[in-house]
Amino acid sequence: MALILLAVFVAVVILIVGFSRHGLNFLKYGFKQIALDSSLEKRFDKLEAKIESIEVNHFGHLKNYLSELTSILVDKNILNNTDKTRLDNHLRGM
Repeated sequence: MALILLAVFVAVVILIVGFSRHGLNFLKYGFKQIALDSSLEKRFDKLEAKIESIEVNHFGHLKNYLSELTSILVDKNILNNTDKTRLDNHLRGM
């Protein structure tokens, strides 16, 4: 009888602690949601860093491509040197 009483007491303490920290979600997820929340935050932080690095690298390649394109257009006599300089300055400012 004492073991059953002790088990019930421990269960009530765990239930009180769980509800005080997580509310009704404690019944659905238990204490595991603490680890889940932190791992999701870390995953999103890593994903955000990867997306930013992709955008930066992509824009760098785009600037190189556009400056090469203006050089080709000058070689074909479609643009003059003044227009090419103006476009290069605009690309540098981005």
